Amino acid sequence: MGDSIDEAPLGGRVALVTGGARGIGLAVSRYLHGLGASVVIADSGVSVTGAEPDPSVAQAVAAELGARVTAFTSDLGSPDAAAEAVELAVSCYGAIDLVVNNAAILRDAFIFKAKPADWGLVLQTNLSAPFYVLAAATPHLREQAKRGRAPGRIVNITSSAGLYGNFGQAAYASAKAGLVGLTRVVAMDMARASVTCNAVAPFAATRVTGMIQPANAQQAQYKERALRIEPRFVAELVGFLCGPHAHDVTGQVLGVRGREVFLFSQQRPRAEFVAPERNWSTPEFAAMFNQHFRNDLTDLTTDLEAFNTEPVG
Repeated sequence: MGDSIDEAPLGGRVALVTGGARGIGLAVSRYLHGLGASVVIADSGVSVTGAEPDPSVAQAVAAELGARVTAFTSDLGSPDAAAEAVELAVSCYGAIDLVVNNAAILRDAFIFKAKPADWGLVLQTNLSAPFYVLAAATPHLREQAKRGRAPGRIVNITSSAGLYGNFGQAAYASAKAGLVGLTRVVAMDMARASVTCNAVAPFAATRVTGMIQPANAQQAQYKERALRIEPRFVAELVGFLCGPHAHDVTGQVLGVRGREVFLFSQQRPRAEFVAPERNWSTPEFAAMFNQHFRNDLTDLTTDLEAFNTEPVG
């Protein structure tokens, strides 16, 4: 990049990227750093199932990127660790401006085979940890805005699995759907401070994509296509949301698949009826239901099938 850091789009900004040492998180860390931001890479180096932490993963990325990059290698699944990561950004670089909640693990199983311990661990990593990070970061973002610092930006990496669902992903899809709800509430809570909060559903080659167990030939084709998509496109969308041109974009759910960018609709009533009487029989209710709702019911298409078209790379 030819510009000096002060002239770069994110020059002087400080970012915290969770899961920032591999896959999409690594692409985001590199991209924000390239735009001039200082970056704290919060990544414990665990496997895709959340096991076998390896601090050297984040440390190696920090060493590679060099100046303005610091590794944080503790597990963010506790409020104390999340607060430590935020305070590290503030102590190293004087502020925290950009928060990208990307870290996620996967422990898939059909609901009739799922283990409560796996459910708990996935929700802890994929939903509770983002909450802990934001609970620690947002007081700084509010106080900084009061002092006249440029408003902060929050991006939560969700998943189309949380919007559509997919076989065997009760824990993962529930956590990612919860992240959309968290995004909406944080956008509302932080609006007076002009801090934006958005969610991004990515399509790219990652460890999670590689773990997909296709349930049919169509899903196998989806996996083959998805593994060809570079994560840099996701990073570019995150960079836009973290930059000045997106100052009024908040509470939104976007998707990116190669050069395709999606704005997702959000849950709103699409049909209604009012029963003609205070009490009605089941046949009467069924008739009203069929008349007003039957043609608008949402089918059970999975996210893998909904986006099983050739990506535009």
